[in-house]
Amino acid sequence: MAQEVVDVERALLALPPHDRAAVVHAALISLDGGASDDSQDDIDTAWREEVAGRLADALEGGAELGSFEATRARFAAKYPAAAQ
Repeated sequence: MAQEVVDVERALLALPPHDRAAVVHAALISLDGGASDDSQDDIDTAWREEVAGRLADALEGGAELGSFEATRARFAAKYPAAAQ
């Protein structure tokens, strides 16, 4: 790692957790192409609509649902360390 990266990492880790989280959040957003013009309320509304639609599909038989056991087995096969 370049020395400037080491310096930034050291400075980041010296911050209190809340400030560190804010910096990491801003960095992740920058990797995603910048901040969105959408407000948090707009984002929350979009997610609620998405979840409501998926729930309606499941309740109306429009989605193929698997059993918990089958889903857990697929998860355990893909992520064995996390499944223990």
